[in-house]
Amino acid sequence: MNTTPASERVHIAFFGRRNAGKSSLINAMTGQELSVVSEVKGTTTDPVYKTMELLPIGPVVMIDTPGYDDEGDLGELRVKKTRQVLNRTDCGILVVDATVGMGECERVLVALFEERNLPYLVVWNKADAEPVRKADGNQSEREEKNVSGEVRAPFFVSAKTGAGIHELKERIGVLLHREEEKRSLIADKITPGDVAVLVVPIDEAAPKGRLILPQQQTIRDILDAEGMPFVVKDTGLQEAFSVLSKKPAMVITDSQVFGKVAKQVPADVPLTSFSILMARYKGFLSAAVEGVRTLETLRDGDKVLISEGCTHHRQCGDIGTVKLPAMIRKFTGTEPEFVFTSGKDFPEDLTGIRLVIHCGGCMLTERELSYRKKTAEDEGVPFTNYGIAMAFMNGILARSVAIFPEVANLLRR
Repeated sequence: MNTTPASERVHIAFFGRRNAGKSSLINAMTGQELSVVSEVKGTTTDPVYKTMELLPIGPVVMIDTPGYDDEGDLGELRVKKTRQVLNRTDCGILVVDATVGMGECERVLVALFEERNLPYLVVWNKADAEPVRKADGNQSEREEKNVSGEVRAPFFVSAKTGAGIHELKERIGVLLHREEEKRSLIADKITPGDVAVLVVPIDEAAPKGRLILPQQQTIRDILDAEGMPFVVKDTGLQEAFSVLSKKPAMVITDSQVFGKVAKQVPADVPLTSFSILMARYKGFLSAAVEGVRTLETLRDGDKVLISEGCTHHRQCGDIGTVKLPAMIRKFTGTEPEFVFTSGKDFPEDLTGIRLVIHCGGCMLTERELSYRKKTAEDEGVPFTNYGIAMAFMNGILARSVAIFPEVANLLRR
């Protein structure tokens, strides 16, 4: 309950051919037997995820992947899963078997890293073994070129003896530090002493005994800015205004009650939603505001992909599969064809999809959400999210993004 959520942890994934020593290297780095190690090729058959603290980096998710040179029908499925891991990885570690050297498998992985603009390191494992072969041909100059264009000499380690392991951690820390970008949910819009009213419905879909992650993160962000979060249920919003001794700086609501809340919040009080804040936090708010206009042009039979980043037990009034489709039917007066995905599943081929409506993405890393948005962009498919779609259909989108002038200007074009 009090640990860093996986979506906020740095995802470090280890890639390479079978028996390159990926699992052994992870175990050596963590000092734990996190992955099964064997001389048999293909011991790791599915990606293995482990959340932990790794100094000097901090909260991380370590990912052990199947060998990228796996063969046969099952091997193809494992390679496919490894490619999916790339989409949620913040830092890639290409593990080269130093007794074999760089080959086609490694070159393909380097190309995939660079195609995705993914920070990565090339690590030559089994440095204790003889003979150690050097890279072949002109590949030697690409062995450690990361996305910033830096080139370094081959970096050798040994998972068996521990040689180079500490330096590897340091190198990962330096690489990730360069990629850091200060992000904010709402703290930059809060001044010390500001009151922010948070509207949190408690219904059958609400988790028992806790708040959902965007609500928790928003509360913390406001506190970090020396603001004062005032949390109420949607049934207590009107009373909250009478209790407060000063006008709140803003109201942040769950998207499901957007319309109801908008009617109760005075026009001079900024209003937005947790889902809109998450779109901003994950870096796709502008694209989502532009994409939502597609709702106005939907026709009967158009395919709308509604995608959730997490998996949960569906309630009778589930927002993604029930409430949102019902709102779209009512707003458009049409009968679109709805397609649903959840968790780590997201189609690589969006042929025939007219619009993608994604959840806030609180359970996904920024990189994975960016990949999903780019997949849609590459195929010319508009991409938006739940909160923006609901604000748009309630006629309050302009009001809901007014506190972000750079985004609000998009609606004036």
